[in-house]
Amino acid sequence: MTNAPDAPDAARPAEISTPVAAPVPPALRRRVQAVLIATQILGGLGIATGIALAAVLAKEVSGTEALSGLASTATVAGPALLAMPLAALMGARGRRPGLVLAYLIGALGAGVAVLGAVLNSFPLLLAGLVGFGAASSANLAARFAAADLVEPHHRGRAISTVVWATTIGAVLGPNIAAPAGESVAGLGIPATAGPFVWAAGAFLIAALVVALLLRPDPLLTARALAAPGEDQGAESRSLRAGVRAVRKSPGARLALVTVTASHTAMVSIMSMTPVALSHHGAGIQLIGHVISGHIAGMYAFSPVMGWLSDRLGRLSVIGLAVGLLSLAALLAGTAGPSHGQTAAGLFVLGLGWSAGLVSGSALLTDSVPQAARAAVQGLSDFIMNTAAGLGGLMAGLIVARAGYGWLNLVGACLLLPMAALAVRGVLRRG
Repeated sequence: MTNAPDAPDAARPAEISTPVAAPVPPALRRRVQAVLIATQILGGLGIATGIALAAVLAKEVSGTEALSGLASTATVAGPALLAMPLAALMGARGRRPGLVLAYLIGALGAGVAVLGAVLNSFPLLLAGLVGFGAASSANLAARFAAADLVEPHHRGRAISTVVWATTIGAVLGPNIAAPAGESVAGLGIPATAGPFVWAAGAFLIAALVVALLLRPDPLLTARALAAPGEDQGAESRSLRAGVRAVRKSPGARLALVTVTASHTAMVSIMSMTPVALSHHGAGIQLIGHVISGHIAGMYAFSPVMGWLSDRLGRLSVIGLAVGLLSLAALLAGTAGPSHGQTAAGLFVLGLGWSAGLVSGSALLTDSVPQAARAAVQGLSDFIMNTAAGLGGLMAGLIVARAGYGWLNLVGACLLLPMAALAVRGVLRRG
């Protein structure tokens, strides 16, 4: 297979890595996409239902705001810890077993988080949140599974369609946080832990759907249809081969920086917004609405980002991501007691994340050989979630010591390496 060229903006089909040699039956593509869409809805529902109140629950159990940011750190630590083992499992056995495992760990983690809340044990709560966050690994990996069987010039739209499907569950999730809390009344479970009970159920159903219906496996099918002569041996699928592929490709390096910076800035700002809103008198219902708007920005417009990525090129949408994320930091960081401005900032923050994730994921897939993709994609998720975990940890400390406005300024500064590499890519291409 021919790699993408050094220019990191793969705008025209001729500039993108070559497709599989044999045609993929349209019915198979539709089946795979339908299963991935269904599980994205369920996974998005579970993740958003729990994460809407994760920081508030952590504050209640720990008794201090400074530690509330650890809730976000824990939820992204799960995907970070699972990323490489999950990539190795998928590389060896396909997407299906990896997705099932991630959802099952998420369900177990949600249960442990509930137990931690009941026992008022902060360490146990954090351990549960780590496992709970592992379900995000499945939703993240699904975007790459969507690209396994599509032509290169349609990858942006394929990735964005699956990302978009998360909208349904993710927007609904924060809005049912209050009913979820009420549902555990009388069971000795704090209302803020109720959403995690519902999340566990959603993850279990998602695991069952994948196990029964994601057949044949899209990654294994793509390998079977790969161009003749392409190395598909175990060594070509190893992490070492993935690291070599990234080193050889400027496009892959830009893609890694893009998804990492976008995700870290988003997680850092979003995680502490509920706490900032509560300082200005916002209740659980209003916080839920603001987070719902943010999640709508993340997912609802992803098909637009995918279409732009395929039509205008990956680099153009990366530039759009920098602009949107910077604007979001400005709006949220200067909002003060204006809940409307905070909501607008969080919505734009979601749009910027969508632009960065879709364009960066498509560029990453374009830029490395088919055999090494699972390893490179796992490496990407590991790096971006590790960085976001550290960002969530620092976010709580920054807000406690300096304030929410300074957190947004720091978030904007995280975009500088991404912007610099994008400009370098434009100059190289020109």
